[in-house]
Amino acid sequence: MTPTYEPLQSSAIATDYQRQWAKGLRAQITSGARYAFVNADTPHELFHHIGLPIVTNQWWSAIISAKQLSEFYFDHMVELGFHDRLARYSSLPLIAELEGNVDRQPWGGLPRPAILCARQSADDHQKIFGLWAEKTGAPLVLLSSPGVPNPHPRWWELAREDWETLYGSDRLDLMVAEFEMLIDRLEAVTGAGFDRQSFSQYMEAINAQEQIFEQASDLIANAPRCPIRISEQIPNVMIPQWHRGSGWAIEHATRFRDELEERVISGQAVVENEKIRMMWIGAGLWFDTSFYSAFEDSHGAVFAWSMYLPFAADGYIRKDHGDPLRALAARVSAMNEQLHQPPWINAWMVEQARKYRIDVALMLIPEHDRFSGHGSLFAKKALEEAGIRVIEVWSDMVDRRRWDREAMVGRISPVLDAVLAEKN
Repeated sequence: MTPTYEPLQSSAIATDYQRQWAKGLRAQITSGARYAFVNADTPHELFHHIGLPIVTNQWWSAIISAKQLSEFYFDHMVELGFHDRLARYSSLPLIAELEGNVDRQPWGGLPRPAILCARQSADDHQKIFGLWAEKTGAPLVLLSSPGVPNPHPRWWELAREDWETLYGSDRLDLMVAEFEMLIDRLEAVTGAGFDRQSFSQYMEAINAQEQIFEQASDLIANAPRCPIRISEQIPNVMIPQWHRGSGWAIEHATRFRDELEERVISGQAVVENEKIRMMWIGAGLWFDTSFYSAFEDSHGAVFAWSMYLPFAADGYIRKDHGDPLRALAARVSAMNEQLHQPPWINAWMVEQARKYRIDVALMLIPEHDRFSGHGSLFAKKALEEAGIRVIEVWSDMVDRRRWDREAMVGRISPVLDAVLAEKN
């Protein structure tokens, strides 16, 4: 650990808030309150606005992994007869549910949801949630994921305001119709009405939050030396994103940006003698986040980039042209695709690498997750053509059984040595 580095106050505030929120959510759910179990790329805004608590599939997967339970459940997955290519990140909660020992599970297991919701953005999502519905008897809402015929490679240049052109009117029509259907189901579940006027204000609050995160991203990208580890950067973004548009989330985004600015002005940095900037492409390595600081002392190398902060602006800011549901459709319609699939991901990765002055990219390729993994090599090619060294990390976000940290360090160190040799 670099001796001069001190964690941000914002980091402790965010993690404490999330801890208390999780305790409150657990108390609600275990005492019988209704909740929804949803996938990460579904329109959380609809659930938040109507007041129905949600547990997100991938968040719950990370909780199970952090409890060091994933190895047991994935071994059990094999015993249940599931094929070995099932996406780990999305399927871990289902396997825990099917295994059924609530004493082993976090929170003593999850009770039956009032509603399940998934977007059919990968081949296995509808199957995973279908089995969850079959096991629990909870009603399931599946949302479509219609493809864009001619994806714009530099999608972020159109996404904020000209999203009608970017995604296509037919695609947005379909998604809005499905959102209307989901709203009807949520009103039936909660007994509450969906206030459309205040929903527009809520969407604008989210836009304001993401603009603050964009300012934070610019601070890190332009700083002479990186002021924050990505192991801190990620929770300071992800936690407010789970609560996006709330008063606390906007307050925290502001606090995070302001603290970053103070660090940049005062010259505080992760590595005093920063020599190499790295980017981590993909979801977090949830079971070994300390890995991100492994090369600070040996090579003056810092991970400066993670997708969560810059995507807060490019992936979420959508100008409301008079129909907040349509703006929401433009936010949700290609969220996963833009993070993982060519041609969406290729140009964005190159743009971000140049903006952040990246020397080396580590690309997480979850071999069991076809959606998140199979497009990665196209992005790798684009980055290499732009002069960025790329190291493939064939591992998983929540399955540590094939993760060999020592071997990975042994693969990365020679690449960093070569970069240092060139710079010297």
